[in-house]
Amino acid sequence: MDLKQKLLQYGSEDIYPMHMPGHKRNLNMVSMGEPYAIDITEIHGFDDLHDAKGALAHGMERAAKLFGSEETYYLVNGSSCGILAAITASVEKGDAVLVARNCHKSVYHALELYHLEPRYFLPSMDDAFGICGSIMPEDIASALQRHPEVKAVILTSPTYEGIVSDVEAIASIVHGYGIPLIVDEAHGAHFSFSDMFPKSALRLGADLVVQSLHKTLPSLTQTAVLHCNGNLVDRTKLHHRLEIFQSSSPSYIFMTSIDQCVSLLETQGPALFQAYEERLLRFSGNLVDLNHLRILCKGRDRREAHRAIFQYDPGKIVISCGGTLRDGQAFFGSDLVKILREQYRIELEMASSDYAVAMTSIADSDEGFQRLETALREIDKTLENCAAGNGNIQPLPVPEVVLPIAKTELRQSHFMPFRETLGNVSVEYVYAYPPGVPLLAPGERISHEVTAAVEALSDHGVNLCSTNRRMPKEISVLVDFTE
Repeated sequence: MDLKQKLLQYGSEDIYPMHMPGHKRNLNMVSMGEPYAIDITEIHGFDDLHDAKGALAHGMERAAKLFGSEETYYLVNGSSCGILAAITASVEKGDAVLVARNCHKSVYHALELYHLEPRYFLPSMDDAFGICGSIMPEDIASALQRHPEVKAVILTSPTYEGIVSDVEAIASIVHGYGIPLIVDEAHGAHFSFSDMFPKSALRLGADLVVQSLHKTLPSLTQTAVLHCNGNLVDRTKLHHRLEIFQSSSPSYIFMTSIDQCVSLLETQGPALFQAYEERLLRFSGNLVDLNHLRILCKGRDRREAHRAIFQYDPGKIVISCGGTLRDGQAFFGSDLVKILREQYRIELEMASSDYAVAMTSIADSDEGFQRLETALREIDKTLENCAAGNGNIQPLPVPEVVLPIAKTELRQSHFMPFRETLGNVSVEYVYAYPPGVPLLAPGERISHEVTAAVEALSDHGVNLCSTNRRMPKEISVLVDFTE
């Protein structure tokens, strides 16, 4: 069976998508007909994304007005290309940058390509759910005092789990040093359209903001936007970086999808988001009687219990099964995802050690929310609490950086069984995917904390990826760099 046949078969099955893309395959909301009929190149009358003067320029102007930015660029290579362009346009090769350790791998790729020197910092920790909390403004201020050589600050808000930082306070601190703030807001493209959600970083002082339309809005996978405000980043340089990191043959189907998404929000946004808010509130209110599963800031879980969280995205449904047993065995996020898939025909976005994430959007239906609600109620009745917990995974400390990422590949390396690599220096990226946040980057020393976390994630059924695709069994390490 080829890919098309698999997709058609999957689309015909009664599986509800609690995952991206945000259009949720809801053809009552979005449809473009036969894609081959509108698949063209830069022919006369249809403009050129890299030299936009006509329809595409007008579309990007509409998008900028809708989202509230000074300038907006269409991205057809996903948010990753926008992040690469944003970072490399903001600094010079070899510069030092302040980077949140929980950034997406595309940030690390920018460090690698531009030979940047990262100064890492960790977000706070939400112990109740075992997830990264918000980035504290005082930590940014302290880091910038210690590292006055930094030329840009890069952070993720919201995170994959929907955790939002105080971007306004952080932007004020960063701008006090005369440098730009780059925010990966890939999971927050919907923030500007309802007061139920946190304010977008666009409206809080960030200079460059990258958003994935396809994650939380009705748009095709791989469509995104890059917003630019202020004068701390050279716009000409930014345009050129976009030419480098985007295809020179951008898909008109993707760009049409962005246009349609903008049009939908312009004409029906308020009504669609009002209905969405009502679904989310009803879902939360109907699950207050869960006894074992917990849903972040929904049901009986209260916002006040999460002091490490500045704000959160109510559109993300983070389901914790920490400290629960099923049939006498520890119950993990991967177990929850499997049961929802096989018994209830619901596909979630991701599973971590002891929680799972469902993604929602304005394209979800009442039936979809009801199906998830019913499933969680029934699963909850099969669980019991375990005071010892399930071995919750904590965010890693920042590993020791022995060599810059870009210089690591020039050194001699060899493969070793991962369980024997303590003290060695990795040549590879290692990350759980999703969300694609590196646990280990090239040039970093493998510590007890790293090995314990990787092994626990693997044991709990979490998908681990690495550059050479041999994890969790083997990893490539540098020769003669053992501690």
